[in-house]
Amino acid sequence: MLELVVEILAALCLVAGGLLCFAAGLGIVRFQDVFLRMHAATKAGTLGLMFIVLALCLVAPGLETVIKAGLVSVFMIITAPVGSHLIGRAAFRTAAPFWSGTGVDEDCEVFRVGAATARMRAEKD
Repeated sequence: MLELVVEILAALCLVAGGLLCFAAGLGIVRFQDVFLRMHAATKAGTLGLMFIVLALCLVAPGLETVIKAGLVSVFMIITAPVGSHLIGRAAFRTAAPFWSGTGVDEDCEVFRVGAATARMRAEKD
């Protein structure tokens, strides 16, 4: 009976993980600008992977499998936000266009060109 409950829970985790990974892929294809796309890929993709790894740990509960799955999870949690941040920063600095529905702060140009460049421009004026 316990095995059946564990297998059902693992199946639910696999379905949830698959749906989240599908949503991440769909977001990359359908969203309008790079900032929305990177958000979809990072958030949904990471959470989808966590559900899939959890399902793996439930079905194959050996210590070696759990350790490897844990390392994969930690690696993804560490690298996905850092990569997403760098992509967003590069897109912002290179003046990637925003989606028309995105609210933009008037002072964002200070961050786009960097503080040092903004100071140099202010000193010239």
